[in-house]
Amino acid sequence: MNIGSVEKKDYLALIKIWEESVRATHVFLKEEDLIALKPLILDHYFDAVHLTGVRNADGEITGFCGVHDNNIEMLFVSPSARGTGVGTALTRHAIEKQGVTRVDVNEQNEQALGFYRHMGFVVIGRSPLDGQGKPYPLLHMQLSSV
Repeated sequence: MNIGSVEKKDYLALIKIWEESVRATHVFLKEEDLIALKPLILDHYFDAVHLTGVRNADGEITGFCGVHDNNIEMLFVSPSARGTGVGTALTRHAIEKQGVTRVDVNEQNEQALGFYRHMGFVVIGRSPLDGQGKPYPLLHMQLSSV
């Protein structure tokens, strides 16, 4: 799988993947939360991380990962590419090439929690609120080999 850099010109494709993925996996979020997060991610959060993406044979991005300070800050895969190894490839790349050792996961997102456990992360802590101060608890995870 080819993993490469993502540029500002790709942000609209990324936010589309983000929204589709969140709607498929973050069923606990309210619509107003999604509406509030979307411009923050597009205008601020993408610029705060090192983004990498996987492109399909047509050159379209099918998944992306944002890393900052050895932490996976965002990992989203297009629903049409779920189960094809895109998330695994992005996570392995983040660990092996970007030195990732940590990730925070919404406690209610059981699919993501299971995925990161499968990838070798273990829960080391919990916060009752998410990064926006909303009542969506976060589980702090670290690679078990660290």
